[in-house]
Formats: sequence, structure tokens, C-alpha cells
Amino acid sequence: MTETRISPIPLLAPPRETPPAVNALVEHIENSWRLARPYADEITQQFYQLLFTLAPSARDFFPVTLQAENGRVVRALIRVLRLVNRPDDLVPVLRQLGRDHRKFGLQAAHYEAVGTALLGSLKYCLGPAWTPEVERAWAEAYTLVARAMQEAAEEADAEAVEPPYWVGTVTEHHRLSWDLALVRVEPDEKIPYRAGQYLSVAVPQRPRLWRDLSPANAPRPDGSLEFHVRAIDGGWVSRAIVGHTQPGDVWTFGAPMGRLGVDRESGRPVLMIAGGTGVAPLQAIVDDLGRWVDNPEVTFFYGARYWDDLYALDQLRSFAAANPWLTVWPVVEDAGSVPGVEGGTLAQAVTRWGAWEEHDILVSGPPAMIEETVAALVHVGVHPSQISYDPFLAA
Repeated sequence: MTETRISPIPLLAPPRETPPAVNALVEHIENSWRLARPYADEITQQFYQLLFTLAPSARDFFPVTLQAENGRVVRALIRVLRLVNRPDDLVPVLRQLGRDHRKFGLQAAHYEAVGTALLGSLKYCLGPAWTPEVERAWAEAYTLVARAMQEAAEEADAEAVEPPYWVGTVTEHHRLSWDLALVRVEPDEKIPYRAGQYLSVAVPQRPRLWRDLSPANAPRPDGSLEFHVRAIDGGWVSRAIVGHTQPGDVWTFGAPMGRLGVDRESGRPVLMIAGGTGVAPLQAIVDDLGRWVDNPEVTFFYGARYWDDLYALDQLRSFAAANPWLTVWPVVEDAGSVPGVEGGTLAQAVTRWGAWEEHDILVSGPPAMIEETVAALVHVGVHPSQISYDPFLAA
């Protein structure tokens, strides 16, 4: 490891006259990240030390204990930078993130400090492997990412059509099981989200510790939102929501994000695949489709490890009974002899039915489930362009 000396990144400088090819840039990033990955904890620690030295005000963006943040920012940054060769996918996400991050009150100096801290922490751990070519690749990738986010934030501020954040009051909280809660919130102003999108949320029990939650309903005239939250091991926010949220609590929301949705005009049938509480955004899309009589054919695979975890099944089946375009198939890993139930993982159950070549496919659930299911679909011949999933950075 070497002493960290690195110049700040000139985010607003004009592009280089002869920048390296994007593929070569990503190759440098990938090769150096393979070397740096074993030092991920040290990189995270160095990142925060550098960031709070360069921009002390940035400390206010994070929870009191950084243990709760658990390096999420560093992991997300590195994931994004490794995807700069996929601009068609990445740029829309970055623009959404830029609009969302207005909730922090970020300034250009914060973006610059984040980039400098990230590169400085990588250099600290890579030592001699941190060559001028590697530094240039990471710096240029970060500049592209930060510029896209800044431009989106500036446009949103100039348009003045939406605030940097919204607040809402919890009106209902009840447990569907010991580790699962349904929460209804009434925002002070309607949040302009589309069915299938997600929102970053901060709750009073865990201030400044933002987590992404998907409304389980399409936009309603009264603007109310319904969330399904499962308490997970080590989940600071999810456990607080399930165990301690009460009516009257005030939640804060960032800008809507995500790209899940159905093109009703395409004429293509739709395959929806949901695992666990990942059913929520797909439920919202089905709820939205219910406004029309004429919809594409939708096949909905809803899976969990155990039968009792399919908490939304009755509601989905009831909706399917009134809407002939919707077919619902429950999936349980150990289905036994239960009639009408697919056995195995979602990836196994879905691909057992074929390749789904003609379908638009939406996948929602835990990151590992998304990864396994998408890989299985591609393996049986589905083109990646047919598949949509959120959050993008979970891939």
C-alpha cells in the first residue's frame, strides 16, 4: 500500500480531445478491481476518512453509525463505474439517481470529493498496481457518471416541477407474519411515481439511513402508498419498520426510480417473476393494468421458499379471477404434492415451461434470485433485451 496523493477530479472540465475507448477504460477498471476486491473493507474505511476530510459537510448525509451504512455507497459507486460501457442501460438510471440525490442537498464540491475519495482509497490499497492508465480509467468513468447525475439534478431544479423530497404520514401498520409488515402511508403531496417504480425511504427510527421500497399499489387518487416490508437479518431499516413503526410516524421519500413496466401497445405477452416481497412492484403493475379491459396476456410466477411466505397469493388469485388476461402460478421450493403449485426455485420453475421467446419479462425479488433467474432465462435462449429488473445495481 502507498501513501494517498491524488489530485481532485475536474468534473466540469471539457472532455478530452482523444479519450481512450470505453471498452479499454472498462478493461482497466475490471482488471484493477480484481486486485482491489480483497481489500474492500479497507477501501471503504479509507473512502470515508478521505471524504469527510475533503468535505466535512458530507458527514451529515450518513447515519450516526457508519456500521449501519455498511459500505453501500462504495459498493454502488464501483458497480456503476464498472458499467460505463452500457450507456443505454446506465444513463437513465444515473439520471434518476441524480434527481433522487437532490434530497441530500448535494453540491458540485460533494461530487468532486466523492470521486477523489474513491480514487484515493483505491490507490491506497492497490499500491504499484495503481498506474497512470488505471487512474485515468477510473477518473474518466467517474466523471461520466457524476456529470450525468449532476445534469439531471440541475434540470430537475430548473424545471421546478417536483420537490427534492416528499414527506408522508403512516396511517396503518400491521404484521402479516412475525417478520413481515404492511404499511400504508399518506404523503403530504402526491408522489409522481409509475406503477413498478421504487422510492428511497428514510424512517424516524433510523434517520439518514435510506432504503429502497416499492409501492405495492398503482398511483391512487388520494396518493396513498402501500408497502410490504420483511425484516431481514442485519437489516437496520427493515427490522425497525416491522418492529417499531407506528401510525403517525413521518417518512421521507426521494424521487421515484426504476424501469419496470408493461408496454400495452407492443402486442407481446408478458411474463412476471416475483420472489418474496419482490411481488410488490409487480402487484402495482397488475393493479395499474386493471384499469383496462384489453391487456396483454400476463403469466405471473410468484415464489418463495415456503408456502406460508406467499402472503400476496390470495389477492393475486382474486384479481386473476376477475381479469382473464392474468394467470398466476405459485412456486414453492419444496412443493410436495400440493396441486397447482410449481416446485423448485423460480429459475427452475420458469425455465421448465420453455424459453418464453415471445414475451417481455419482468423479474423482481432479492438480488440473488434475480441473478439466478436472469441467468437461467438467458441460458434457455431468452435474449437479455427481453428482460427487465430492478434495482439495476443489484444485477
